[in-house]
Amino acid sequence: MRLRSILGVALLVVALAAPAAATSEASDGHARQYYLSLGDSLAAGVQPIGDPDRAFRTNDGYADQLFAIARQDVPKLSLVKLGCPGETTTSMVSGGICSYRHGSQLDEAVHFLEAHRSFVAFVTIDIGANDFPCQRELSCVPGGVASVRANLPVIMAALREAAGPDVPIVGMSLYNPFLGYWLAGPDGQQFAQATTFDAVVPLNNLFEGLFAAAGAPTADVEGAFSTTDFTTMVPLPGAGEVPLNVARICMWTWICAPAPYGPDNHANVAGYGVIARAFADELGY
Repeated sequence: MRLRSILGVALLVVALAAPAAATSEASDGHARQYYLSLGDSLAAGVQPIGDPDRAFRTNDGYADQLFAIARQDVPKLSLVKLGCPGETTTSMVSGGICSYRHGSQLDEAVHFLEAHRSFVAFVTIDIGANDFPCQRELSCVPGGVASVRANLPVIMAALREAAGPDVPIVGMSLYNPFLGYWLAGPDGQQFAQATTFDAVVPLNNLFEGLFAAAGAPTADVEGAFSTTDFTTMVPLPGAGEVPLNVARICMWTWICAPAPYGPDNHANVAGYGVIARAFADELGY
């Protein structure tokens, strides 16, 4: 009788424990997940209509719009935005522009990833455009390339180590705001073509290669903006027939806008939506 009693108690314990384990797994499956957005002013959603007290940040950037897309599939997704207006690859590693509790933006990102390692759905990053500060010439390109080559692999390696091997990390290629110079006449048109084929396309190839080396795909923003298409002619209100890439840069950024909002290199709401869609396509949303 005693043995039978002990076995009965043991079976009861197992029976009670089994639903608890199942409940625990179910709760893990429905836990809050995070989208971590990193980068520069584009990641921060900057527009000239933004709040000056917040460095012109808005809640209509690509991270915000990508979050809305992804949340349809991941209802308990939360957005964490660490993007810093003006950030370069150097300042992302070393700090000095925006203030973060744990140091630089990279330090903050690593701390967050380590603290939430099992609950990060994906990470996006755009960085490097501010390593190239030239406006009407391309003299800054060699120095910017050197900076990106030195810093971007460090950034990506740190993010991957902190996130673990399975969290998707996606970079992005750049659009070319200097296409807006096309509207300034022959000299502007020559400059628009030079910046496209001598700067933006080679730089995007560099970014894509460095992201790929770190196991990260690249959202094809260059392609989404038809950056190299000078052949297809379309109407642009107020300007007549222009190349498709020029029309899109004018419709999707503030570069062709009149004062006081333009010319400004940042995307507008529609342009940020195009960037969000490029990320979503890469992520499978």
